[in-house]
Amino acid sequence: MHHVSIRTANIHRAIAFYEILGFTVCERFTTGYTLACWLEGLNGRIELIEIPQPQPAPDAFGDEHYVGYYHISFDLTHQVSDLVSWLNYLKDQFHQAIIEQPNLFQPLNILLEPMQQMIGDRVYEVMFIADSDGLPLEFIRSL
Repeated sequence: MHHVSIRTANIHRAIAFYEILGFTVCERFTTGYTLACWLEGLNGRIELIEIPQPQPAPDAFGDEHYVGYYHISFDLTHQVSDLVSWLNYLKDQFHQAIIEQPNLFQPLNILLEPMQQMIGDRVYEVMFIADSDGLPLEFIRSL
């Protein structure tokens, strides 16, 4: 896969959010009418596109009848020792970022605390957070 594209209400806020997760901006460009960029990190690439006059995103995580994009999943098996420690690190990073730049950051929205889940014959550690626009992001680690 080349990239996953995410529409955002505020590209600067979204870039700052994904940078805390470990992404780096590798290209900045326009899509003809708005700002966009590619970010690389966590073994993948995402594209952010700022949408003028944005509408709120549907609640893909909380609405059990929602159909469509659900989440992006990042495999952290080889990047972190456990998701609980990594989540605590993220909480600290977001707390510090809010103190330093309160207009750019908001508190980390945890949708699902780290838990174990059987998928097929394997056990995974799984957690979900919401990005700066409320879109669900899954982080998974094979145990």
